[in-house]
Amino acid sequence: MSTFVIEGGHKLSGSITPQGAKNEALQVICAVLLTPEKVTISNIPDIRDVNKLIYILSELGVKVDKISLDTYSFQADELDLDYLESEKFKIEGSSLRGSIMIVGPLLARFGKGYIPRPGGDKIGRRRLDTHFEGFIQLGATFRYNKDERFYGVEAEQLVGTTMLLDEASVTGTANIVMAAVMAKGVTTIYNAACEPYIQQLCKMLNSMGAKIEGIGSNLLQIKGVKKLGGCSHRILPDMIEIGSLIGMAAMTRSSLTIKDVSWNDLGLIPRVFQKLGIKLEKRGDDIFIPQQDSYEIQNFIDGSILTISDAPWPGFTPDLLSIILVVATQAKGSVLIHQKMFESRLFFVDKLIDMGAKVILCDPHRATVIGMNHEFCLKGTTMASPDIRAGISLLIAALSAEGTSTIQNIEQIDRGYQNIDERLQSIGAKIIRVE
Repeated sequence: MSTFVIEGGHKLSGSITPQGAKNEALQVICAVLLTPEKVTISNIPDIRDVNKLIYILSELGVKVDKISLDTYSFQADELDLDYLESEKFKIEGSSLRGSIMIVGPLLARFGKGYIPRPGGDKIGRRRLDTHFEGFIQLGATFRYNKDERFYGVEAEQLVGTTMLLDEASVTGTANIVMAAVMAKGVTTIYNAACEPYIQQLCKMLNSMGAKIEGIGSNLLQIKGVKKLGGCSHRILPDMIEIGSLIGMAAMTRSSLTIKDVSWNDLGLIPRVFQKLGIKLEKRGDDIFIPQQDSYEIQNFIDGSILTISDAPWPGFTPDLLSIILVVATQAKGSVLIHQKMFESRLFFVDKLIDMGAKVILCDPHRATVIGMNHEFCLKGTTMASPDIRAGISLLIAALSAEGTSTIQNIEQIDRGYQNIDERLQSIGAKIIRVE
């Protein structure tokens, strides 16, 4: 187990380039299973979850070639499908939630896909119904071994249909789209997720020969094709890391430039930080955050307390609510944070309260933050990271705190943030990794 030791109270400066998007990487890497031809993907983040998925694919028989630090080629021309029913896969696949997205492409190309119940963050229930209901509507037969917690879908021929998703699930939409691209006929998906990562996946599939219309909307129409070919694809910068870095600059009262952010794909993220009073400037495709000694939360027009909540794209991403909550602890004013999607994601606030933050956990989904306007510093303490986003939020708190903090279980942070200690050291953070 590794630990971060952070000496708080130091300003950051300079510029930093965000890593490739974790959530997009997990989708597009699974898409290589749809073709026997070579697929090259660049800007792949070097993080635990992505590396684990690449390892699982290599065990399945995908030929993986690391071309450079962030670029890989994949060729799925000789797969060992028996691996999917092995004990080894049941162990390895269950440790990664993103592994669920291998099912759609395998079902499309080989008529069967299996997966153990996937793991991931402990942030509450994350059901898989949307995935499997979509496969069933395409004509697949579903089975579930309750004792082994093992899912399976099989079909001789998937057939296009019209479906209305019960929730705009990002991974569910990705999985169903990858299954539908080789189904017979036309598939129409209402209430599809339309996040930039889904748009990227659909554009990649179209470059492989798929016929997907409605990209960027919540209504997708997919005309099935018989086969797909190879392609080259570049992953977007990670919008969650970009939001984390904005919050980090504000909390440490630092001036920071975030490079090459793909501004047009950030949606509401800059605006939500601006509602907390944080100044930021668009400079080409960079974000510049000037040093601010204070930032004041805006109220609604009628003077009532600001509420920030998550919603499907183009709403505000739930992955940044933990960061918003931490940043609000040093703002001037109060805000209600409403985490609608996951009932356990706010349970890390007890650690912030231990550091001196004024946070009231109203229920599993809502927390009220009374900002301290930097008049009272957070105090360094020892804590553990419960999930990826809470982990980076605690790291932001520690960087702004008075004294030294220790964060345990940083493997959770490493799952989503590439070499975060070294990259933060390069802009002035006092952070040490202790093995």
